[in-house]
Amino acid sequence: MTLRPALPPIPRTAKQAAGRRILDAFRAAGAVEVAPDILLPADTLLDLYGEDIRARAYVTTDPVRGEVVLRPDFTVPVVQMHMAGGAEPARYCYLGEVFRKQDQGDTRPEHPRDNEYLQAGFELFSRDPDADAEVFAMFHAILAPLSLDATMGDMDLLLDAVAGLPLSDARRAALSHHIWRPARFERMLERFSRPVPPRSFAVNDAPWTGLRSSGAMQDRIRRLEADRAEPVLPPIWRERLHRLFGVAGPAPAALDELRVLADHIPAIAEAVARLSGRLDAIAGRGIDPATIRFDASHGRRTMEYYDGMTFSFTAPHRPDWPPVASGGRYDALTRVLGQGAAIPAVGGIIRPGLVAELC
Repeated sequence: MTLRPALPPIPRTAKQAAGRRILDAFRAAGAVEVAPDILLPADTLLDLYGEDIRARAYVTTDPVRGEVVLRPDFTVPVVQMHMAGGAEPARYCYLGEVFRKQDQGDTRPEHPRDNEYLQAGFELFSRDPDADAEVFAMFHAILAPLSLDATMGDMDLLLDAVAGLPLSDARRAALSHHIWRPARFERMLERFSRPVPPRSFAVNDAPWTGLRSSGAMQDRIRRLEADRAEPVLPPIWRERLHRLFGVAGPAPAALDELRVLADHIPAIAEAVARLSGRLDAIAGRGIDPATIRFDASHGRRTMEYYDGMTFSFTAPHRPDWPPVASGGRYDALTRVLGQGAAIPAVGGIIRPGLVAELC
């Protein structure tokens, strides 16, 4: 067997040049270039995503600033910057390094991913209903010479479906919280689909032990006891959810399947109508929707702040690569970081290093 020689690494200057070309395209679309700090306070990311973010981010402690993190993403600091100045329409672009622990485990993977890499990104704060189509079409045009595969998802569909389940508010909220963690979501769905076994809590004068207060423990016991009265999720709803999560294929065919599903999951009807309008708007910008693959579970594999349309562009002949570009809508994030203000927002990033390798 003849081994193919390894290709030389792409020079950093070539990656930077690719990034500047992408940035020029974003500026031509009216975006203002911004440069968020590289070292960020960790509390915002930890509040948003919980301790799970520690598995991916480089977190350390500063004696004055407390916990800080090397920038794992641009969107959160850009949203913070924008919302601090008000919830007005705006367009931003950026180019810089992000830092993530890409490979978990004790052994080096066959195809290690970069722990530091360039991102070129675009963020659009706009109340225009066609903003999704505009951003998707812009990324499509920039990446067109690379012959990438385009995939689209829609977290609206999944979140609305969960919100429509015949469960209590507490159980629906728990499922929505874990929808980006498919394994945990399935375990929780399984638990909610069967009766809660009886629990016996001893009543005596023994002192409480542990770090939690007696009041916190009493509250936990009351919640566990109330859980026994929760209605069981009928099997048909679990089946319908799995059918929804499994919808995948060319966008027009997937849309037809979703319309049928909406008859059985009425809560997704409005999201299906919005998806139809989005595909029409994309077609109006010269892109054939049949060339876009729709995957209902696509958004579950992206950052947790995406709560509407998601998209990615991948290299078909490089299945070992991450997406060359990805993005989506994150309206809820502006509400969380806006201190009472909010504005619809959508954006995405392109990896100039991968673009340089494909050119």
